[in-house]
Amino acid sequence: MSAPVELYDTTLRDGTQMEGISLSAEDKLKIARKLDELGVHYIEGGWPGSNPKDAEFFVRAQSLNLSHARLAAFGSTRRAGGHAEGDPNIRALIDARTPVVTLVGKASDMQVLQVLKTSLEENLEMLSESIRYLKSHGLTVYWDAEHFFDGFYSDPRYTIQCLRSAADAGVDCIIMCDTNGGTITSRLAEPIKAAQEAVSVPLGIHAHNATGLAVANSLAAVDLGVSQVQGCINGYGDGCGNADMIAVVANLKIKMGIDCVSDEQLGRLTEISRYVSEIANLPPSPRQPYVGPAAFAHKAGLHVDAILKHEQSYQHIDPAVVGNDRRILVSELAGRRNIQAKMKEQGIDIPLNDQDLRRLVDTVKLMESRGYQYEGAEASFELMVRRSQPGYQPPFELDDFMVVERRHPQLRGGEEERDILSEAMVKVRVGDEVIHTAAEGNGPVNALDGAVRKALIQFYPTLEAIKLVDYKVRIIDTAAGTAACVRVLIESTDGERHWTTVGSSTDIIEASWLALADSLEWWLVKREAAA
Repeated sequence: MSAPVELYDTTLRDGTQMEGISLSAEDKLKIARKLDELGVHYIEGGWPGSNPKDAEFFVRAQSLNLSHARLAAFGSTRRAGGHAEGDPNIRALIDARTPVVTLVGKASDMQVLQVLKTSLEENLEMLSESIRYLKSHGLTVYWDAEHFFDGFYSDPRYTIQCLRSAADAGVDCIIMCDTNGGTITSRLAEPIKAAQEAVSVPLGIHAHNATGLAVANSLAAVDLGVSQVQGCINGYGDGCGNADMIAVVANLKIKMGIDCVSDEQLGRLTEISRYVSEIANLPPSPRQPYVGPAAFAHKAGLHVDAILKHEQSYQHIDPAVVGNDRRILVSELAGRRNIQAKMKEQGIDIPLNDQDLRRLVDTVKLMESRGYQYEGAEASFELMVRRSQPGYQPPFELDDFMVVERRHPQLRGGEEERDILSEAMVKVRVGDEVIHTAAEGNGPVNALDGAVRKALIQFYPTLEAIKLVDYKVRIIDTAAGTAACVRVLIESTDGERHWTTVGSSTDIIEASWLALADSLEWWLVKREAAA
């Protein structure tokens, strides 16, 4: 059995330094509960003396009732020339009423001299006095040895002296920080072994990802005997981020045999990753290891054929172990097995012979050469399959449309302002009947959507339930400039499920119509099939 490893999550503090993240106190409480469910041992809630939101979090966190994790407050050592007893930052750490406090302090001669602008001896006093004072209040005290690796390679004797001062003061764990994230994995061993020989207290690793090695360095440190790993969910953090706690947990548990979490907690990894990204209002990374939507996606026909015969042929684990799913993609690289597997995955129960499958593969390749892409547009893919069947009758067809845009004068506060107003006129055919309608909108797609719905609602009143929730435009051949072909993806919902459709054309309005029409047609076809 491998030695135990403690997981220390700093998403709520270090993770919030990432560009584009701003968490309220309520957001942080929600994430803290999820981190507790994941099974991390420590949750760093923030810096209580730094801002009102963190101060509010620590007050409200008293009622969290965590079942597994211990809450930690983060702050710095006392100021140079001062005393721990009267330092406002030290007092804020005590007032946070957490069982664990983590101090950040310099472990690099250059940082002490050039950034703190104090003496090497004073830095040692700042460190040891702060630890002793907090320990005297009955707290578990960790020390983030900031710039440890850079400091070691600059002046190893001073860096080790810092570690000894912290150990002599009674620190409970020393975390070796690769603060700038520039240490490559082959340069970890020497400083870590020197630290192990110098002090007997447990050691941890806090790796940043400037070189893309934060997870690799964290795992290598564990191999060298480090007992605590710090990181952030989804690798959040300033610059290039911190070690991704999701990948750290999965690799420790699955690849290294270290039971840092239970099997059940491991199975919730994907859910928790996406929950945190939702709270942070950031899209999940499609290619994030283990939990990304593309982590177990297969596109090449050769791969799909092998996967269907033997799950492990092109997958390093069963995706269900981390709560993820296998996905079969359909593209110009697809073979017949891709089509079959994708139909099965989507529950499309239409019998196809080899000739049908070959025709569909050819159709996919032709459409993708025209700018279509079915990897993220499963609803359009299903319609393509259904349309290939003899006798398929679409619920409606667009005979003609025209969109006009003009600047429309409006009076606001007694002054005239001009807004862009769009008007769409459409001719829609349902069976043998042609309906001619018009509608205005705040843009051409909005106007076109309104006009088509006005025509169809007479025949399909339930279409009122459908809402467009996302609209994306991608230029395909950028070298063509304004004559480029564009791809439009539209995501829709009826309040219960979401689906995505695609359209492509050199005309952005036509591309939008093709995606919009697929969205409405797919929903009507699925509703009829269900009935």
